[in-house]
Amino acid sequence: MISLREIDKGNFWRIISLSVADEQKDLVASNAISIAQSKVQPECVALAVYYEDTPVGFVMYAMDTDDHEYWIYRLMIDRKFQSKGYGQQAMKQLLSLIQKDKGHQVIYISFEPANERAKLLYRSLGFIPDGRIIEDEVVYKLTYK
Repeated sequence: MISLREIDKGNFWRIISLSVADEQKDLVASNAISIAQSKVQPECVALAVYYEDTPVGFVMYAMDTDDHEYWIYRLMIDRKFQSKGYGQQAMKQLLSLIQKDKGHQVIYISFEPANERAKLLYRSLGFIPDGRIIEDEVVYKLTYK
């Protein structure tokens, strides 16, 4: 069972030691960089992804200060735990968490155009292209009620 948990001093080192496969390193920021970003951008919420009691990944989302909409900034699953459905399960939990805010109806995500796995995952969850490219990343959106 996948769960999302706070990052604290008890799991910090385990979370920053997680990493993607070498060929994916240009597609997602390291967890250490992402956690640092969450400290200087307090709107960012960084969470560990666990399978039972084992940390397997990381997610980060925020209420964007520019457009005042939710953005999922990061999703990473450690190379040893990929292709097990953990990313999809983590995303479903994260989407459910964000969708509790009934004052918003859209969630955005962006990713490198070369990241075909991300595109397939996000489309399977209902995200569609937004038509924008921001900082060389394609933007997708999910509308909910």
